[in-house]
Parts: sequence; C-alpha cells; structure tokens
Amino acid sequence: MRKFLVVALFLAAGLTHAQEVNKDEIKKEVVRILDSINKAKETAIITAPKIEPILQKEEKDHWYDKISLRGYVQIRYNGLFSTNDKVSCEQCDRSWGTTSTEPDAKSNNGFFIRRARLVFSGQIHPNIYFYFQPDFASSPSTGINNFVQIRDIFFDFSFDPKREYRVRVGQSKIPYGFENMQSSSVRLALDRNDAMNSAILNERDLGVFFYWAPSKIRERFEMLVKDGYKGSGDYGVFAFGVYNGQIANKLDSNRDLNVVARVTYPFVIGSQIIEPGIQAYSGKWAFTNEISTGVAIDNKQYVKDQRVGATFVLYPRPFGIQTEYNIGKGPRYDKTTNSVDVTNINGGYVLLNYKLDLGKQLLYPFAKFQYYDGGKKYEKDARSYVVRDYEIGIEWQPLKALEFTAEYVIADRTFEDSALPINRQQGNLLRLQAQFNF
Repeated sequence: MRKFLVVALFLAAGLTHAQEVNKDEIKKEVVRILDSINKAKETAIITAPKIEPILQKEEKDHWYDKISLRGYVQIRYNGLFSTNDKVSCEQCDRSWGTTSTEPDAKSNNGFFIRRARLVFSGQIHPNIYFYFQPDFASSPSTGINNFVQIRDIFFDFSFDPKREYRVRVGQSKIPYGFENMQSSSVRLALDRNDAMNSAILNERDLGVFFYWAPSKIRERFEMLVKDGYKGSGDYGVFAFGVYNGQIANKLDSNRDLNVVARVTYPFVIGSQIIEPGIQAYSGKWAFTNEISTGVAIDNKQYVKDQRVGATFVLYPRPFGIQTEYNIGKGPRYDKTTNSVDVTNINGGYVLLNYKLDLGKQLLYPFAKFQYYDGGKKYEKDARSYVVRDYEIGIEWQPLKALEFTAEYVIADRTFEDSALPINRQQGNLLRLQAQFNF
C-alpha cells in the first residue's frame, strides 16, 4: 500500500509540475487519498466474519455402553424309540424318562425347554469385567418348569494392562473339569458326563477365584470356541479359589470353605492343538433336606468330599478326542445298611468327534462312552450310581444362529436310594435338540 502511495505521489507531482498546479491542491489530493485508504481498512474490519474457536465436546464413557447381550435357547424332545421309560438322569434332563417311584408312572418324554439364557457382559472399566447370566428355563423338583434363576453373576478384577492376572468374585463355574467348563451351547453331547459333573451340581457356586494366563493363551482359548473347535473357554492356565461347597443359589450350611485348583495348557503341535490338564478340590458336604427319614449318616454335620481328575483334549482339526477321569471320596447311599457312608468314587468318559466344514455349514459326528461308580451328594439319600452309557450322535450347524443335534443313547444305569434300593434300568432312545443362538 505504501509503494502504491509513493508511486501515486510521484505521478501526482509530475503531473502537477507538468501542468504547474498549485502546491495546495497537491496537498489536498494527498489527504484525500489517505482518507480513502483508512476508510477502506475500517470497512474491511467491520464486514469481516468473526472466527471463534471450535470447542470439542468431551464425550463421557458410560458403563452401560460397554455391555453386550447374547444368549441361546435349547428345545428338546426325548420321546422317540424309547425302549424303557424308567431310564432317566435327574442331573441331566428332567424330560428324559421318569424319576417317579410309582410302578405305572408315565415318562416325561415330551417337548421341553432345556435352557433359555441371556448373557450380559462387558469390560466396564480397564480393570473390571462384568458377567451376568440368568436362565429362564430352570426346572426345580416341584414339577413346574421355566423358572428364572441366576446361573452366573461375577466381576473380574485384573491387575495388569493385559489382564493376565485376574480375581473373580461372585457366583460362577468352579474350575474343575474340561466338560464342566465347556458351555452347554458349545458341547456336542446333550448332557455332561455323570462322573465329573457329580462333583458340582450345575457346575457353579459362590466364591473367590484367582486366574492366570498369558495374553497369547487367552486369545487361543477364545479362538478354540469362536472357530468351532468346541473349546472350554478362558478359565486360565492356572486357577485357584475357595467357594461355599453347597452348590449355586443355596446358602452355605457349614463354616468350611471348599478349596479348588486347576492347571491346563493348550499346546500347538504342527497343525494340531492338544490340551492336557489336572484339577482337584477338597471340602466337606453338609446335608440339609436330602436325607430320607430312617436313613443313617456317619456324621450328620460334615461329610468328606474330595476329588482329583485328569483331562486330555485333542481338538478336532478335523479329528478330535476328549477324555477325562476322576477319583476321590464322597457320600454314597448303601442299601445293605440303609445309610449314607463316605466311600471311594471313580469314573470318566471318552468322546471321539470329527469337524467337517461344508462351506458355511458345520457337521460334527461324535461318539461317547461314560462310566461312573459313586454317589451324588445333592440327590436324595446321596443316591448311589453305577453308569455305563454309550452315545452316538451328530450336530449340524446350517447357520451360526441355528444348530440341530440328534443323539442315540444306549443306557445301563443303576441308581438306588431308600425308596428304590434295587433299581437297575437298561434301555435305548433317540434324543433330539434344536438350539437357537443370538
């Protein structure tokens, strides 16, 4: 602008000299030009848009934004080709056979909602994980079905950024056994084996547990479930904890806490993954209303309850093997003395399976044999069992949201208490299940 003014002055001076203009007129012209420049500046400042700083709104993290919802429903039918309706399993499926002591009792083999579960879970804080699972198809012994009952409700507190070290507080699965840890939505056989599952009814109790696993192995645990290899889920490489010992959703009946420990590790060997493991627990069982009138107990207050078990899993890539066995001591009904004694227990199972990928569909043929010789402390009179069952089945997943399972059972089950002191039942049947995942 100044250069422009100088040039204008020179031109004006030259023009004035040439035309011999009066000096006063030159001064007036210069003043006029300067006034025009100043007015132009003021106008520009007034009309220029105001530029205000853009303030970014701080977004708050809400815990409920981090909660996810999923679930599954299982519908069963056990009424096909049954040769003996008195073959049953109280801990397995109440729609299978009949547990009535009446000689002409009819079976329960109709359509049945086995499970209807919702899972609310999420990492609500960098160090806190939340898990809540109610079941809307619980079946108490009253015969009225589809009650709502809490299965799991716990918090995991982690101590490091990778969450390799965790403490779990609440009601959750007791880390004992592979098939016990395996979700029912993932398991091939329709029911868990009697031998390992008789340790903890519904696999759960209230307690505090420590879990440790390297982040790489935690990812492997997740992959073995997510990619359809029928994994058990992430319950740590090492687990240790204490719990009530009186099963889930039931008050503790003694001051003795049960202690449990488990070690397992999924190894990668070439294209295969194997997972050996060992687990054990020790405690005392307190009877409440499980004992019939007239049945004697060695110690009415506390009964020894201890077990140790071993696991070996070869994941189906494509052929798989899953086997477990446990031994220990626990309460068991003795029909010769009409009493409950602490006796040795033992039993396990072998499951052979195959994973067949058909595009987006999955097919799993399987065969299972199980054996158990022992009592079940949470059943009437610590019911005595000798079980030899064969199961042959197939699971078909046409969609991730839909699964069908057909399982043919060849059963030989002896289950005796004070009402049925002599009770060996043998029979076969076809069991069907439809499962919906969401």
